[in-house]
Amino acid sequence: MTHDSFRPEIHWAVEAAQEKQALDIAVLNLTGTGAFAEYFLLCSGESSPQLQAIREAIEERLDRHGVRIAHREGKPGAEWVLLDYGFFVAHIFSQRARAYYDLERLWRTAERVAFPSSEKSTGWPAASESGSNPR
Repeated sequence: MTHDSFRPEIHWAVEAAQEKQALDIAVLNLTGTGAFAEYFLLCSGESSPQLQAIREAIEERLDRHGVRIAHREGKPGAEWVLLDYGFFVAHIFSQRARAYYDLERLWRTAERVAFPSSEKSTGWPAASESGSNPR
């Protein structure tokens, strides 16, 4: 699994998280693991306002492309925010909550792809804003 093999929705969510300086961005491929979603997007923030900003950025970016959220968990001030888009779920954690719940360990059989915290440091091309699949 490579960065380019993801559906555009995941690219857009990763880019939105990167724009808000999310830390430790990773995507877990849960296909074939019996999970309720195909992918988990995991990222962390350093403060409640940053977690809120990451959540808002992901929701706004996907909404702009017509991707509607199915369910949201985590109130303002929460250390773990969950955005359920059906085939993928975005988990936005405080660093403390991410270490405590350790979804990477829980889903250790899933393939993991890490993303740099900032798109500028990667050379990874931004997903097309036109909605076309970047594959």
